[in-house]
Amino acid sequence: MRAKIHVTLKQGILDPQGKAIEHALDSLGFKNAANVRVGKYMEVDVNESDRAKAESQVKAMCEKLLANTVIEDYRYELQ
Repeated sequence: MRAKIHVTLKQGILDPQGKAIEHALDSLGFKNAANVRVGKYMEVDVNESDRAKAESQVKAMCEKLLANTVIEDYRYELQ
């Protein structure tokens, strides 16, 4: 199964990269762009046919390595 994982900063956590992009978009004339948040996207192939086991492994990966759960949220989808 393939896990598509999205990691983003939690709401309320300062996102300087998002702010920089927001300002750059504004200076390029995209005046209606607001609240830009930057995150990470990862794809991981999990060699597991049981969906529940694959989900458990992906959650463990996210909580142990891929996301800093103090400041980041994560979500994933399995295909």
